[in-house]
Amino acid sequence: MVFRRVRDKLRRTLDLCVQWCAQLVQKNTDKDHSALSGEARLVLAALGIVYGDIGTCPLYALKTAFGGDAPLALTPENVLGVLSLIFWLLVVIVSIKYIVFVLRSDNRGEGGIMALLALAMSVTRGRRWTGRVVLTIGALGAGMFYGDGIVAPAVSVLSALEGLEIAMPAFQPYVVPSTILVLFGLFYVQYRGTDSVARLFGPVMAVWFLTLALLGLFRLVGNPGVLRALDPRYGIDFLTGHRAIAFVALGAIVLAVTGAESLYAGMGHLGRRPIQLAWFRFALPALLLNYFGQSALLLSDPSSVDNPFFRLAPDWMLYPLIGLSTISTVIASQAVISGAFSITRQAMQLGFVPRCDVKFTSEKTQGQIYLPGVNWGLFCAVVILVLGFRTTQNLAGAYGVAVTGAMVSTSLLSIVVIAQRWGWLKAAALFGCFLTLEIALFSVATLKIPEGGWVPLLAGLLAFFMMSTWRQGRQLLFKRISDQSIRMDEFIDTLDESALTRVPGTAIFMTSDIKHVPDAMLHNLKHNKVLHERVLFFHVKLHEKAHISERRRIELRWLKNGFYTLIVHYGFMDEPDIPLALEKCAEHGLEIEMMEASFFLGRVTVMPKKGRQGVAFWRKKIFAAMYRNASSATEYYRIPYNRVVELGAQIVL
Repeated sequence: MVFRRVRDKLRRTLDLCVQWCAQLVQKNTDKDHSALSGEARLVLAALGIVYGDIGTCPLYALKTAFGGDAPLALTPENVLGVLSLIFWLLVVIVSIKYIVFVLRSDNRGEGGIMALLALAMSVTRGRRWTGRVVLTIGALGAGMFYGDGIVAPAVSVLSALEGLEIAMPAFQPYVVPSTILVLFGLFYVQYRGTDSVARLFGPVMAVWFLTLALLGLFRLVGNPGVLRALDPRYGIDFLTGHRAIAFVALGAIVLAVTGAESLYAGMGHLGRRPIQLAWFRFALPALLLNYFGQSALLLSDPSSVDNPFFRLAPDWMLYPLIGLSTISTVIASQAVISGAFSITRQAMQLGFVPRCDVKFTSEKTQGQIYLPGVNWGLFCAVVILVLGFRTTQNLAGAYGVAVTGAMVSTSLLSIVVIAQRWGWLKAAALFGCFLTLEIALFSVATLKIPEGGWVPLLAGLLAFFMMSTWRQGRQLLFKRISDQSIRMDEFIDTLDESALTRVPGTAIFMTSDIKHVPDAMLHNLKHNKVLHERVLFFHVKLHEKAHISERRRIELRWLKNGFYTLIVHYGFMDEPDIPLALEKCAEHGLEIEMMEASFFLGRVTVMPKKGRQGVAFWRKKIFAAMYRNASSATEYYRIPYNRVVELGAQIVL
């Protein structure tokens, strides 16, 4: 009888939650919604966009600690010790470090590892050695984020579908194929964009967090003694009393804070306050209740160690819970995939990776992008992980390395950025505390390198290597081009004495260096022996700021004899649009008719050569391959194809 009453109450509560979410979404689509409802809408969106990853951690955190390859003994001391450590990690790492401090280090409202790197680069500009260290830390952090992007979808979806083994043990052989099928569907629909699907993220995750809280609360009421874990002494005693075992257990405990990096990365979409409110009012209480409920269940029923999360649910709720958890893990994976798209685009703008195909999937929402190469590259890597490791426990070690590595990078860069405001001593003292804890967690995670931790580490190091190779190669290439080029002022002076024929129209020469004549123009003069009436040297300048205001977008200079230089400024989160920039030139006194304009682009072929200074020969060959396979400037800058003339040149590195 009691069970039926609880079951009916849970059903009614879930129905009310769904109705509340639907009403909230409907209210906030009204044009006349109030400021309060607008904030509620952003809080709801934060639950779906930002907290999907960390919200699915209860699926596997305690399961890995007590049921993994090196399980802990199910004693009250161990359970309370692990629970205490999870509680204080959520408080110290997520609540204090990320929510209170890191969210203050925004780059004009934008967050994420690349935005933080851009801020740190601006702080260290002019300091050669410090600048190199900052670039190295940032590139490694970005690499670890890619490692997280590979492991997170595999762990999340796999952990959800493993719940079917409890309901139907015969389903066990089909867990991996089902996981791959769900992942394929997730990656396949990326080309459609997340604009319309994102409206469902918040309500679904609100139901998920409410379910976490109710399931945990139901078990907690039956065994409130686990609340003793709020006392940090239980965690300290666990660490000091079982040093060898506790050190290994930390590798599983750290899984409870995976997804913390998403808090910072999502700030550009939602703002600081909605993320903070969503954490303290919804996500944190729900997570804590569920972890405490799982711990209470483990103490009262040790046989539930095979999957304590799904064992929390009554039998009638098992299948709906598996369905809800699968949807929630897909949402969590979506956030990581979208983050990989965003960080790649930011890295392109900052000059860390070559241009690649970028498709904008929404005409209304900025930042809704799809990168086919990144998307299917992630999918292949995720499928290989699922096939290779097959269970959540096997993948847990890989997850910890990626998460803690990204945390360490964020703390190091935050010291550099915050030192500008507070001074080096205060910044180092504050983030030094976080850094000490995170380095310890990273050291623990490295113990799992032979068991799968090498996967994100290899992915991170590979991404760092490619980023550094591209950046160094570009710098060397630009130096070679500058050394072989003619200065702009000298070239224009010599044209005064020449008798070149001027033809109607406007010639636009894209150049990376406005002080020197583009090779495309020299080749055009050599072969065609004519000049257009107006010649525009066009340079796109990318800044370390997130956005550049429209007022500062255009910088037009008149030289003489019909020559102009046009500099268009973009932040690393802005969308370059050359035709739109040319239209705005009319506001500065230069009207350009696109049908009478021709774009001249230089197609450079990089020729690696041994014995030259700068970069090792084998890295030159890798850079040449990356340069050859980069997408064209025509597509990236949205230049009309029928107005483009490409002229080739060879540069020996």
